[in-house]
Amino acid sequence: MNSSVFKSGFVNILGNPNVGKSTLMNALIGTNLAITTSKAQTTRHRILGILNEDNLQIVFSDTPGILEPKYKLQESMLKSAAGALEDADIIIVVTAVDDDTLDKDPFFSRIVNCQAPKILVINKVDLSTQSAVENLISKWKSILPESLLLPVSAKHNFNVDTLLRSIKEMLPEGPAYFPDDQISDRFERFFASEIIREKILLNYSKEIPYSVEVEIEAYTEEPGLTRISALIHIERESQKGIIIGHKGSMLKRTGTMARKSLEEFLGKKVFLEMRVRVSGEWRQKPSMLKRFGY
Repeated sequence: MNSSVFKSGFVNILGNPNVGKSTLMNALIGTNLAITTSKAQTTRHRILGILNEDNLQIVFSDTPGILEPKYKLQESMLKSAAGALEDADIIIVVTAVDDDTLDKDPFFSRIVNCQAPKILVINKVDLSTQSAVENLISKWKSILPESLLLPVSAKHNFNVDTLLRSIKEMLPEGPAYFPDDQISDRFERFFASEIIREKILLNYSKEIPYSVEVEIEAYTEEPGLTRISALIHIERESQKGIIIGHKGSMLKRTGTMARKSLEEFLGKKVFLEMRVRVSGEWRQKPSMLKRFGY
């Protein structure tokens, strides 16, 4: 690549819930920026991850999974995914070996009709056989004949380097959109709320994690220490006891896990305080969704 030419662009990652979009973005930028769990709908916000090199800047965008909205929060999540079609220089369409519904979703036609060049990633190939992956490649070649197709395991970093090389080749010439030391468009307090929510997704089952939103009430930085006060919003009084647990055991366990991850992410000691509040049907209330940044 000619060192005098600077390349840049928005590379937006789209696909169904739970196909590994966040894991893929983390692997591409080399930083655990987006939270990842085995539960669907882990990602609620569109998060930018910025990769800076001497002669290029790639602005990756991890988006919520494509789904049929059942309440206003999911409508906001789908709108966020739709917005990623409008400003994309390159679209990475992620499917997985266990995902057979992407091409049947009404939203998929909008991806196909988008003029931006596309890369179709078949993720989680480590969970399949070679012949099954070859069949999937044949299927997707007939659906997206103009697109580059790549089998990948984001979790095990298989073919991620090939994908990144392909993105760099397809990237248009352009200016840097962000300072070269910036890795996201989000602030630390946003990632604090996401890390706490990730631990809730990991520690609780059924509907509980989907009924939860984490709000950072206070975020104070001191020399060698960050003090964080977090408010955990739930929808029903009956969920409060589950979140707190017997004599506060579950909340303590979640808080300990979150504090350790926050210390690793921020590179300093963290004092974390968490409270629980019932905010009835917050997923359906536009004022609450706006307050939480949706």
